[in-house]
Amino acid sequence: MGRAGKALKCVLQEHGISQNRLAVTMGVARSTVNQWVNEVSDPLADSIPDIINALDVLEPSAAQIFLQMYIQRNVSHIS
Repeated sequence: MGRAGKALKCVLQEHGISQNRLAVTMGVARSTVNQWVNEVSDPLADSIPDIINALDVLEPSAAQIFLQMYIQRNVSHIS
């Protein structure tokens, strides 16, 4: 669990973006974002672009950092 959750939690905290604000921008329930951030569940692979797009609307640098952290995590699991 938590492939994207840690990256998302970090980015939201660093950029002062609330879980609710991200959820509204994405059009998903706040509880969904909360589950991702608290590593209760992972976002589906097809949700990752939606997360990046929503972060880009809210704070473009947050989207870039999330993407970098997410890709780095995935690569470290391959090694």
